Amino acid sequence: MGDPKRHRILMVSDFFYPKFGGVENHIYYLSQCLLKLGHKVVVMTHAYGNRSGVRYMTGGLKVYYVPWKPFLMQNTLPTFYGTLPIIRTILIREQISLVHGHQAFSTLCHEALMHARTMGYKVVFTDHSLYGFADVGSIHMNKVLQFTLADVSQAICVSHTSKENTVLRSGLPPEKVYVIPNAVDTAMFKPTAERPSGNEIVIVVISRLVYRKGADLLVEVIPEVCRMYPNIYFKVRFIVGGDGPKRVRLEEMREKHSLQDRVEMLGAVPHARVRSVLISGHIFLNSSLTEAFCIAILEAASCGLLTVSTRVLPDDMIVLAEPDPTDMVQAIKKAMSILPMIDPQDMHNRKLYDWHDVAKRTEIVYDRALKCANQNLLERLSRYLACGAWAGKLFCLVMIIDFLLWRLLQLWKPAEDIEVVPDIVLSHDEDREISQDFQVFNKDHSLR
Repeated sequence: MGDPKRHRILMVSDFFYPKFGGVENHIYYLSQCLLKLGHKVVVMTHAYGNRSGVRYMTGGLKVYYVPWKPFLMQNTLPTFYGTLPIIRTILIREQISLVHGHQAFSTLCHEALMHARTMGYKVVFTDHSLYGFADVGSIHMNKVLQFTLADVSQAICVSHTSKENTVLRSGLPPEKVYVIPNAVDTAMFKPTAERPSGNEIVIVVISRLVYRKGADLLVEVIPEVCRMYPNIYFKVRFIVGGDGPKRVRLEEMREKHSLQDRVEMLGAVPHARVRSVLISGHIFLNSSLTEAFCIAILEAASCGLLTVSTRVLPDDMIVLAEPDPTDMVQAIKKAMSILPMIDPQDMHNRKLYDWHDVAKRTEIVYDRALKCANQNLLERLSRYLACGAWAGKLFCLVMIIDFLLWRLLQLWKPAEDIEVVPDIVLSHDEDREISQDFQVFNKDHSLR
């Protein structure tokens, strides 16, 4: 196993490249920084189109695209036990010491954590989103989360609000949940040498155009801001990047109010173009109704844009607004008044959220997870029984069957018969070649 201080981590989620988004970026950048700290990191996700099998990314990051196809919203079909053989094989082949699952509605994440605990591995879970408590979907998801986290070693949330939400939904002891925020690659997102000039103020929106991201608020906010600032003394213009089911409503709004010259709809924005869109503006507008921790806000702040959103940045870098059209219009008005005092380069240089810091803090959580006491099946089942009168018994039955299937697999294919793969350390030239291929790949796929 080599250096005992060197972790061998399996990241698991349904959400990873070639799709782009907050969870996908989090896993990728965290993995890269952990590799630089000397740890071994392997990623497991489902197949995307013809992208199946084993692939290598920048820095020697190894990715298993297991042959499961997405079923709904990029998630694989729940199988409970169908993934046990392949997860067991990967854990043994890569000599994994810890499994790290990401995102509450990732089916692959839940199944991997369940199987890993059955096999005695320590597991860590990161929750990236906020959920409610009243609707049918949230009730179902919260029960699944309670099942998964009943036996988790440690958990991570990306904000204090997210931690409170996760603790309430899962019943996990607060002392087992750590807050480690998202971060931004400041080398990639940096301001232009000169701020966009002229007699106009450009407001940028980059987001998935769905209800949760507040697309309906934009339909009411944009016309009102344009009405308040007609093209007399200076011009206010909007750039909207992103795609989704609510895009039709925004296009209808633009036609209804004749704002074709003031609202530019870009559609899905390739990852390589996000910075070029951001630096063309002055203000970044985030209208999300719920957000655990928005990476897009950090990217905008790193590019020197003043942000109108919910609180994740210092007060001099953000203008807060309630998720209400009138309040958001007033917040935009306030942002315009303080815009002349904003220094984009100073905002970029502050580097409040750094991936290397996130990796070091995550490393501490891994250390604590590995120090957790080992428990036998009966001790673990007592945790599941506490999940509810009926649900607890059902969860116990699921885990007992999983344990029996694992024992059967051990008899059918002993661990000694599974070949251990050697660790591959790429040379500088090989790493650079893979990095260049990945950059070309980025240009052809959409981020949001």
